[in-house]
Amino acid sequence: MALVAMSFFTPSFSFAQASQPKAFTPKIKTPETSKELSSEEKSVSEDEVEEKSSHSASMNSGSPRRLQQHGLGLGLGQTFLFGNYGKHGNDKITLDFLYSYAASYSFDLLVDAHMSEHKDKKERTKVMGLTSSIKGRLVEYDNLSPYFLGGLGFYAPKVKRNVNGSTKWSDQKVTFGLNFGAGVDLRLNDHYVVGVMGQMHWPFKIQQDDQSDVKGYYMKLLITGMYLF
Repeated sequence: MALVAMSFFTPSFSFAQASQPKAFTPKIKTPETSKELSSEEKSVSEDEVEEKSSHSASMNSGSPRRLQQHGLGLGLGQTFLFGNYGKHGNDKITLDFLYSYAASYSFDLLVDAHMSEHKDKKERTKVMGLTSSIKGRLVEYDNLSPYFLGGLGFYAPKVKRNVNGSTKWSDQKVTFGLNFGAGVDLRLNDHYVVGVMGQMHWPFKIQQDDQSDVKGYYMKLLITGMYLF
């Protein structure tokens, strides 16, 4: 009787075990930690390098210069006379008219026109010049650019001096001459530039018929301002 009862309940127990759902064990994929860390470090380092390079570029160069740009401006400062020019006139503050043209990122054309008369008691020295120079920029750091310049020009110096007991003007003639100098520009924006320039002018001597030749040189130390268009 007992065997019959056991044989009756055994299939039910087996069926219950078979019908009971199995526990779900999710499969967790373990990342390759070393590879992911190396890729993350690489991306961080690349971002840091890019940020540093962009910061350095913004520090070294502001807004880029525009080419084929014209400029008109003024230069105000002291004119120092040397040689025979200084014997007949005193140094004074003078005004120059300036024109510039941006030919490339490194070189500009600079044209200077000036005229001034310097007095020393009864004697006079009058200097006039129209010069053209090549302006070469050494470097541009955050809109600040030092430069050197040199070129040629036309000059018409004239002196009033004592000749045989009377003051007399020399014959005014046009001569060729050299100019060279250096300075620094600060570009405020795309249209305005201010700076400081020192320029030496060396006209060739002018021969005279009835008095000594006119010769000398002078230097200008100017505060400049330009409008670009």
